[in-house]
Amino acid sequence: MSDSTKQVDTDTAALPVIRKFLLILFLLGTVGAGSELLLIEHTEEKFQLIPLALMGLSLVVVIWFVVGKGPASLRIFQQTMILFIMSGFTGQWLHYKANTEFELEMYPTLGGLDLFWEAIKGSTPPTLAPGTMILLGLLGLAFTYKHPVLSAISKRKQKP
Repeated sequence: MSDSTKQVDTDTAALPVIRKFLLILFLLGTVGAGSELLLIEHTEEKFQLIPLALMGLSLVVVIWFVVGKGPASLRIFQQTMILFIMSGFTGQWLHYKANTEFELEMYPTLGGLDLFWEAIKGSTPPTLAPGTMILLGLLGLAFTYKHPVLSAISKRKQKP
């Protein structure tokens, strides 16, 4: 067996471990961020419930996948991760908008780059905090990348 073949075998053997690690990181991040949102009472408006609902949904889908190991649960998990990413960008926009309005109430003459920086630095709500949803979504998608459950489906579809 050549050195390159040994390297490929080692890399292939490492993939399940890396996938499990990514899933554990995703779960820790989701439970941690969800707990934080509940502790700060991020439940006052309908929009504030979206990240909590997505986190809850993702946990249900992960349990479904772990129990059933089926492709449907993995596809739904991928779609949920895309919703995570979309909600993160939307949340950042909503936080930025709220901070901009707040800064303009405090300093009506503020504008341009100064207004932008003050809104970005705002802590109520923290403008960049929804980026956590983007990070978790990307982490979840990394877990599903070339997953063997999905590869088996595409191989079956290719056979006549």
